Amino acid sequence: MEIVIIILGIILDRVTKLWALNILKPDNDIIIIKNYFQLAYLENRGAAFGIFQNKIVFLSLFTIILIIGLSVYLYKNRKKSKLLSVSLSLIISGALGNFYDRVVYKYVVDFICVHYKNTYYFPTFNVADVFVVCGTILLAIYILRMESDGEL
Repeated sequence: MEIVIIILGIILDRVTKLWALNILKPDNDIIIIKNYFQLAYLENRGAAFGIFQNKIVFLSLFTIILIIGLSVYLYKNRKKSKLLSVSLSLIISGALGNFYDRVVYKYVVDFICVHYKNTYYFPTFNVADVFVVCGTILLAIYILRMESDGEL
């Protein structure tokens, strides 16, 4: 199950990023909900929220260490809980998707833009980012559940 989630996540991330590269670049934004939601091509040379700009080597090494660590932990604990397996698989999938971009393009392709008129723009993101965030939320739920059961 874990391998299937990781592979499908990587495929979905690649397909959407290739679509963004071919359709949205350059300046072919698609407005979904005027003043709130659009698809707009962006090259992110940093990490979440634009931190660590142009630190490709650092971010790549960090990602490799993270993926190895999470993969080993997942392998050793995959039978503990489906929630744990799914959460770690989503995180690994998203990390691999963005890692691929950093290695191949030297930046991460982002294209999902949520904003409020021209007043506030949430940082533009991609499908891999969604997987990392959802996996992290599920991991937090798993940890809180284990803590409340007294197993941590």
